[in-house]
Amino acid sequence: MKKLNNVIIRVIDNIRERSVKTRSEYLLNVSRMSRSEDTKRSSLGCSNLAHAAASTEIDKLNILKGKIPNIGIINAYNDMLSAHKPFESFPVEIKRIARGLGATAQVAGCVPAMCDGITQGRPGMELSLMSRDVIAMATAVSLSHNVYDGIIGLGICDKIVPGMVIGALSHGHLPMMFVPAGPMSTGISNEKKSSVRKDFVNKKVGRDKLLEIESQAYHGKGTCTFYGTANSNQMLMEIMGLQIPNSSFVHPISEARRFFNVESVKQILAISRKGENPRPVGELLDERSFVNAIVGLHATGGSTNHLLHLPSMAAAAGIKLLWEDFEQLSKCIPLIARIYPNGQADVNDFHNAGGMGFIFQQLMLEGLLDTSAQTSWGKDLSDSFKIPVFGESDIVWSSDKVKSGDSEILRPVSKPFNKTGGIKVLNGNLGKAIIKVSAVSEKHFKVSAKAMVFNSQLEVKDAFDSGLLEKDVIIVVRDQGPRANGMPELHSLTPMLSIIQDKGFQVALVTDGRMSGASGKIPAAIHLYPEAFEGGPISKIVDGDFLTLNAITGELFTQTDLANRTSQQNVNSSDSRGFGREIFSVLRQNSTNAEMGGGINSLSG
Repeated sequence: MKKLNNVIIRVIDNIRERSVKTRSEYLLNVSRMSRSEDTKRSSLGCSNLAHAAASTEIDKLNILKGKIPNIGIINAYNDMLSAHKPFESFPVEIKRIARGLGATAQVAGCVPAMCDGITQGRPGMELSLMSRDVIAMATAVSLSHNVYDGIIGLGICDKIVPGMVIGALSHGHLPMMFVPAGPMSTGISNEKKSSVRKDFVNKKVGRDKLLEIESQAYHGKGTCTFYGTANSNQMLMEIMGLQIPNSSFVHPISEARRFFNVESVKQILAISRKGENPRPVGELLDERSFVNAIVGLHATGGSTNHLLHLPSMAAAAGIKLLWEDFEQLSKCIPLIARIYPNGQADVNDFHNAGGMGFIFQQLMLEGLLDTSAQTSWGKDLSDSFKIPVFGESDIVWSSDKVKSGDSEILRPVSKPFNKTGGIKVLNGNLGKAIIKVSAVSEKHFKVSAKAMVFNSQLEVKDAFDSGLLEKDVIIVVRDQGPRANGMPELHSLTPMLSIIQDKGFQVALVTDGRMSGASGKIPAAIHLYPEAFEGGPISKIVDGDFLTLNAITGELFTQTDLANRTSQQNVNSSDSRGFGREIFSVLRQNSTNAEMGGGINSLSG
């Protein structure tokens, strides 16, 4: 293996230096919790302890005695979400496995799990990003009974995994592992799905045809098979050491999944507070873990939503990440995977072509992962070089080299799809934003055009339907930031803007909102702050202002002098009441800027 890349060393050192005070304060708190009598079942009063064991008849005596590990399960199960439907049966299986290994497990609590795919363009999407903080708080409440020696997280999708990590870090004295459910089987091809979506936007097919195709794409138990935020979460949990290597993209109903579930329970018991080698999650996740996460994000072309989630997760551990950390690492991390929407393959194709085993080995061999990072599995991250081989009753770990089974999906670091990870920071007189260019053609890296300003996705759609966008144009969609309306995804813009670009026009998007892992081939300056709601420069742009988005030089600016302009009031903003939105007003009002995660951030005050 090559020595660790100098850029990675420098970024880790920079993060560590800027986080000295907050990290040391956090670790002091973890140590305090570890020593506290409040974390010991034996210190509970008899009535308190009886409450904790009352409903678990088969394990009641062992829980009351408090001598063997008791694992708290945080479950995001619901039977509406395909990704979380498999978790209906997981707690029973985990309890059975734990019992067979001389331990106990309980469902400590359940957290909400909403789907961005269902709420796209609807009022519910305004609750989406903020649900991460609700999940974090629900996780903390679930663990507050302090009768657990470790945590198993059952969560997959967009805000659920980051929220669980943040909540678990508030009880950082407890070890933690995630048990994934895996993706659904492959439906229709992504190429066909994308084609029909465009046909629908162009009114070539009707709603019935589109619904038929979408139902063929999303058709069973497991995660959606494109590489958006949910599947990016799974990659992150592996590369941060909170999930068994190579376990993310195994079908929910398979023999391999059963093996991985057993292995996960074995391991959380081994590192539990009653194990021989306890590994508190708050100590385990450090600067190296988060840098490795960013490396994995770049190498696989993962979701831009993690430029919100990773800073929030890091902050919960007393660590301060900046977008410049992502950009610096992007310069030295090549894109070695092409998964839809950055290619045509889905995550099943990715897994079958070599998957995470290939990714781990390539990055380690080239010195692009800090293998000294601690994990919940193995002695450190270097053990993730090994790949699972399934025996009759157990997993055997092999050091065999993983080769790419398809060079259109996975390539070695020496022959990447792109030499860089594709994340750029944009600065200028419009504020600070980020852009993902992994799927953007180089000829579209710079766009200069007159602006058309909108206050919602619906307004853009109306203009598209009226033919007003068929020209070189920079679409500005504002009042979409965390404090304005909870920062909903603007996913529905992608097909429309793609059609304009396909007609030969130069088109780009500038927004204080977000686009997610499905941002695709349109140059999009997203997560812009200061946001319009706070009077940022984006609130002063009017139709016809000449804007420039330059992903080559990292610039985002207008030639117009905005100094003497006043912010434009959004008279068409959606009502902040109804559909649960009023309940989230406190979270919106206290949200940080996008670079700090766009939610409640423990480093913000």
